Amino acid sequence: MTNVLPIYPRSNLQFTHGKGCYLYDVKGNQYLDFGSGIAVNSLGYSHPYLNSNLRNQSEKIWHVSNAYQIPEQERLASRLCNISFADYAYFCNSGTEAVEASIKIARRYFRKVLDSKSKNEIISFKGSFHGRTLGALAAGGPEKIELFNTEINGFKFVDFCDYKKIEESVNDNTAAILIEPLQGEAGIKEAPLEFLTYLRSFSNEKNILLIFDEVQCGMGRTGKMFAHQWSNVEPDIMTIAKALGNGFPLGACLTSKKVGKVMDFGSHGSTFGGNPLACTVGNSVLDIMLEKDFFDNVNLISKELSEGLEEIKKLFPKVIESIRGRGLMLGIRCYVDSAKFVEKARLNKLLTVKASDNVVRLLPPLILESKECKEALGKIRATCEMY
Repeated sequence: MTNVLPIYPRSNLQFTHGKGCYLYDVKGNQYLDFGSGIAVNSLGYSHPYLNSNLRNQSEKIWHVSNAYQIPEQERLASRLCNISFADYAYFCNSGTEAVEASIKIARRYFRKVLDSKSKNEIISFKGSFHGRTLGALAAGGPEKIELFNTEINGFKFVDFCDYKKIEESVNDNTAAILIEPLQGEAGIKEAPLEFLTYLRSFSNEKNILLIFDEVQCGMGRTGKMFAHQWSNVEPDIMTIAKALGNGFPLGACLTSKKVGKVMDFGSHGSTFGGNPLACTVGNSVLDIMLEKDFFDNVNLISKELSEGLEEIKKLFPKVIESIRGRGLMLGIRCYVDSAKFVEKARLNKLLTVKASDNVVRLLPPLILESKECKEALGKIRATCEMY
């Protein structure tokens, strides 16, 4: 018996260490990781620059309360705002905390600006996943919250990218629209760029805030720093996490000045969020991602990967239905059972992630090179040959 709460359907694999795009189990077997801890380890494992900076900071100071100035946090906030729409950054430990903050900020905005106690409803989309706190679960749909014998009011749900249903759902109490520009858990479903443009103009017209959840699709995963940057649309609030810390717990909620200025002293906070150790890692991640040609390389290798997957699809039309996604956030929609496909891929020493809609997610590190891409395509082809 394990004393760990039995909430994860774990495989029997145990990994001892990682290097680059590879993980190694207790028997020394090498696995090519196309899961990246579910889009977390975007710079791979044992990155020398990240490890060195983490070690150096750990010898100085790990944690200090947000009651004091934290230079590493100030620097990370400034850099994130400089590369995005934002003017303010709030730091926390996870994506779900960032989403929780976004909900609170949106509701507080209209309480402060309009003195409204009723303009607090959030519209989100079926298939979305925004985290596991009660508020974030409620934003993901009623079926996610009812398991916990509670109700959370103030959320409405519409079909993903359904123009008509959005217009029918908005009323005077609507505070914000919350959307993942590219849904992950739902099965790699991308919102068309024109839909994001529509949401921005519609939100402006109706005096609604627009929130982008980029916890999974942000931080370079689609080939730009943030997924919405493929369009000319900017949100009022955005949540990020996962790859921001490359495995170190770090999340952020970014806001425009218009929205963020309503969050005065005591309106929100975090014990651990934005401490020196976490922000040193976050700054180190940005150092690498902001290097010249980083995203050129991501887009080049993602093109090679997606084209290779399309060729495999043609060879195995009874196994693979379609290839979805953008950048290095791709999905294989299967005719065969996707969970079984994930298991068979593991036998071929390739790690992938199951998603809804019978999709296998491919989320390799962004440092993927052509040699490793070809290796992965070979393993996916070998997995298809097992049917």
